[in-house]
Amino acid sequence: MKAMILAAGLGTRLLPYTHHTPKPLFTLSGKPVLDRMIHCLKQAGCEAVIINTHHLHHQIEAFIASQNYPLKIHVKHEPTILGTGGAVKNVSDFLGDNPFMLINSDIVTNIDLRRVYNFHASHHHPVTLVLHDYPEFNNVSVDSNECVVEFHSETADNRLAFTGIHVMDPQILGVIPDGQFFSILDAYKKVIANKQCIKAFIVKGHYWKDIGTPEAYKQAALDIMAPQAFQRAYPDYSEDEIFYEQIKGDGSDRIWYRVSSGGRPLIAVDHGIRKTRAVAEVDAFIHIGKHLYTLGLPVPEIFLDDPFSGLVFLQDLVSTHLQDVIAATQEDKDIISHYQAIIHRIGDFSVSGANGFDPAWTYQTTHYSKDLILEKECRYFVEAFLQNYLGMDVRFDDLNEDFDLLADKTLEHAMNGLMHRDMQSRNIMVKNGTYYFIDFQGARLGPVQYDLASLIIDPYVALPIPMQAQLMDLSVDILSKRIGSDKNSFRQCLTYCMVTRNLQILGAFGFLSKVKNKKYFEQYIPTAVKTLKHYFSALKGTNLPNLKSMVERL
Repeated sequence: MKAMILAAGLGTRLLPYTHHTPKPLFTLSGKPVLDRMIHCLKQAGCEAVIINTHHLHHQIEAFIASQNYPLKIHVKHEPTILGTGGAVKNVSDFLGDNPFMLINSDIVTNIDLRRVYNFHASHHHPVTLVLHDYPEFNNVSVDSNECVVEFHSETADNRLAFTGIHVMDPQILGVIPDGQFFSILDAYKKVIANKQCIKAFIVKGHYWKDIGTPEAYKQAALDIMAPQAFQRAYPDYSEDEIFYEQIKGDGSDRIWYRVSSGGRPLIAVDHGIRKTRAVAEVDAFIHIGKHLYTLGLPVPEIFLDDPFSGLVFLQDLVSTHLQDVIAATQEDKDIISHYQAIIHRIGDFSVSGANGFDPAWTYQTTHYSKDLILEKECRYFVEAFLQNYLGMDVRFDDLNEDFDLLADKTLEHAMNGLMHRDMQSRNIMVKNGTYYFIDFQGARLGPVQYDLASLIIDPYVALPIPMQAQLMDLSVDILSKRIGSDKNSFRQCLTYCMVTRNLQILGAFGFLSKVKNKKYFEQYIPTAVKTLKHYFSALKGTNLPNLKSMVERL
């Protein structure tokens, strides 16, 4: 048995994602759909496969060359797309004298291809088309003898859909002209006009998905990955119906789901289909999350991921945010106790997390640097908060000298390790007395003081200033000794980080409220402004006149 996989299409319905990746290399659970199809054909008894290519053909050729398949794989590049009929005619020298299978590269299915081929061998008709009931594509009419009689431009209830799987005898090549674009449907219409039967092989009770649109591709990724994720998370899992419940997300555009099956939960996060071949947020989430978990740090376990579809399945902590825990805690001493334990865990995150950390995993910057402070905190504050949210007539250049000095002073006594970059109460989960860190994809090398600042000035819990001062003292006592820093130097960096982090917070709140229309974040702006004023006034001995004047105006 030989087969041809049709992989030359432009994938226009999948733009913009097919600008950088051909559709056959879209992945499901980390494996390209083309790879899945080759393995299905091998399992069906196929001995040799030919793949036609056109769009981004070098990528497909490189992928095939990188594999070691247990069957012969040939690639035929089409400088000009020939259509399905023309593509088949173009490889006639490969197909030989026996019936061959023709299959689309953009379908995901568990249809038994061996059974299909055997069915074709059992009758004398020149073509077998695999059909099924799929209302979205039902446009093929079949008579009482299960022969195809017409292909329609519209769908109807009394019709069936073509699955993209054919088996045909070499004689079909005789009705296809050489060296030109030709539709296989035109060839089939000639067969029907000659009173020959194109036999329908009608299948039921199977899985089939055409991944030709972003929505269909994403659904196929969920369908394939979810059962695998449950099997990895729960070794005794037996396949059961899977339910998805969208849950409240964060300030990003990611979509979060609580996924359940047989009473067992998982979390799925959808980062969106890959828009670039460069390192993306999903890559950082996966690499950093696995790194931290391997080190025994308190983060959820990642069970299954697919960086191209953007889907990641991970442990459901079935827990509570620190924000909720603090809101329900009455006694100050108990609040302090929570934070004291977390300060210790931040030390673990910073010191242990830096061991073996690869900066190539980061998707924004590898380090917390002066450029990052100036662009992602200071400029962000000016443009997203002062200008766009408050409508103030303030330019970044007006404050550039002050920002430059602020950035230098922030880094002057930094004690570097691995920083989370967003260590606030909604990114800390509490379960059975254990504190877990989530949303770690922004981690990079930088000062431990920054994460402490994020924790202490967190506007979601709005700790009283005296309690913040107490936590600063605890942080200095606990971590300066652990990482070998002078207490005064440690405190100085911590205080400056309070200010730079606060600038970032206000920039984010302004952007999310004004641009993303997430008005929920507006309620926290007054607290963040109050905190900024307090810690800015604590910057002793640093001359920031223009920034000081602007902060006083808020």
